[in-house]
Amino acid sequence: MNKFDLEERLVSFVVLIVEIVETMPNTRARNHLSGQLIRSGTSPALNYGEAQSAESRKDFIHKMKISLKELRETFVCLKIIYRTKLYKSEEKLNAAIKENNELISIFIKSVTTAQKNDTK
Repeated sequence: MNKFDLEERLVSFVVLIVEIVETMPNTRARNHLSGQLIRSGTSPALNYGEAQSAESRKDFIHKMKISLKELRETFVCLKIIYRTKLYKSEEKLNAAIKENNELISIFIKSVTTAQKNDTK
């Protein structure tokens, strides 16, 4: 996978997150979780963009780790939304959870590879 494919996947993931949030019911729980989901769910794409212009390998690794942390936070938030049934489309929510898992795996591998290359 090249960097443009990953960037496109991250942007598509953000769009999916926004679509989920915009259809959630207007409750206090929704307001709290949707705000959190918007912040953590959009952050990986933005941090990945920053990582592409990293000033060093260590800076790249740092920004990729931030993206990974945000993806993990997003995953937990999506699970909470799923369990509390604060969603309109189970299909979209399941797609977001699946994509989130795949992105976590990609970022773990990228960070691991970058760290190995940094020690050479």
